[in-house]
Amino acid sequence: MAVAAAAVAATASGCIARTPAGTFFQLTEESAAQRAMQTREVEAPNADELLSASAAVLQDLGFQVTESERALGFLKAAKERSAREYWQEFVRGFLLVVSALGSNNQNNVQIIPVDLHQQINASLVALPVDDSGRRHRVRIVFYRLVWQSEGQNGNTNIPPGRQKMEMIHDAGIYQQFFARLAKSVFLEEQKI
Repeated sequence: MAVAAAAVAATASGCIARTPAGTFFQLTEESAAQRAMQTREVEAPNADELLSASAAVLQDLGFQVTESERALGFLKAAKERSAREYWQEFVRGFLLVVSALGSNNQNNVQIIPVDLHQQINASLVALPVDDSGRRHRVRIVFYRLVWQSEGQNGNTNIPPGRQKMEMIHDAGIYQQFFARLAKSVFLEEQKI
């Protein structure tokens, strides 16, 4: 029974990849592909209209603009959502039962933390590409902060509220944003 609990614990903890701090600023093979997914060149009458159109798209997607610096071409937006996933609750319950049945003392009980709440963030930067001021390179990055519940690993209690940050690499989200941005820029330009 203890072997089964250890296997499930290893599987459950393997779902979250830990990145060593020294590798945060190293470029990987996927870096160029991710940057291409996050960046587009957009034609707009001027930087202000492009930022207004970007803010409108983010608001349409449920975000609230939290920071804006027009002189730098920067926007930051956020939205709050539940992060509960039922498979995590299932794994948590399964591990608890297996570790309790496989052990006759409290020191081997495993209660893994589960995701409770998330804040999804978007950071956007728009920089002019040419002297005309009409072409801009827009890069947007989506990421989420997740707060977790309490847990226990033997005698060690894991307090609630632990946070983790995850980059969002789903190409569909970026494609949806840029498709809406193209429409929004057109509507801004036509004053519709």
